[in-house]
Amino acid sequence: MKPSVNTRTSRSILTKGSGFLHGYSHTLNPYAGCAFGCSYCYVRRMPIALFREEDWGEWVDIKENAVALVKKEIPKARKKGKVSIFMSSSTDPYQPIDYKTSLTRDILEAMVDQQPDFLFLQTRSPLVTRDIDLLRKLNNKVLVSITVETDLDSVRKIFAPSAPPIAGRLKALQELREAGIPAQAAVAPLLPCSEKFPEKLSEATSRVTLDDFFMGDGSGGKRTEQLGIRKLFEENGFADWYDRRAYLKIKKRLEKVYPAEAIHISQEGFFPNR
Repeated sequence: MKPSVNTRTSRSILTKGSGFLHGYSHTLNPYAGCAFGCSYCYVRRMPIALFREEDWGEWVDIKENAVALVKKEIPKARKKGKVSIFMSSSTDPYQPIDYKTSLTRDILEAMVDQQPDFLFLQTRSPLVTRDIDLLRKLNNKVLVSITVETDLDSVRKIFAPSAPPIAGRLKALQELREAGIPAQAAVAPLLPCSEKFPEKLSEATSRVTLDDFFMGDGSGGKRTEQLGIRKLFEENGFADWYDRRAYLKIKKRLEKVYPAEAIHISQEGFFPNR
């Protein structure tokens, strides 16, 4: 089912970084809501989702004045210090509606003119490769992070059926690397995967961040428990994977194909590098 889509005028576009993202001066969300609607998304337990009549994944609001706000607010924020932006913290900037609106591309064009000191671009969509030309202009001021929580599409279909197929995400990482764009695979949250997962990642990217529900949902795993994700693991024969120590097994496998400095754990892998 396609989500309902509406436009809205926002009062501001930059929000002060806090909580898990306190290392950033600001977060930026070009949309409210997310059509990918992943079952484990921590935003489901936040006010933006809880106080909406429609379920998470069934609605998207386009912030129609986002570009004008970016042009206005980045210079203003720069007067107070360095500007580091996490885009996006509660939506995916490259969700399906962006094929039509190109809003994220328009925002990046504005950022080329009004460059932040650092931009962390978080997505799970191969659409990000559309904007390689603009990302090149940001040079080393950007890090693209593509979520690849498993290498098994059968698992992806259980936990995030509306999200892009895994193969497309790995291909996007390869394209970014070939274009010289700093990028990483975000195994976040870790889902059941095959033993070949680390090798597949190493063929696509030179940097990995590993996270799970317990470290990365902003509440020590409480939000995830409220979403009933444990039951989803158990019903599909993955009970052993819903464990605080599961990530250590994958970390050991990653260490066989990646140098230690290329593997990041939870929050450190999402922090700005400057």
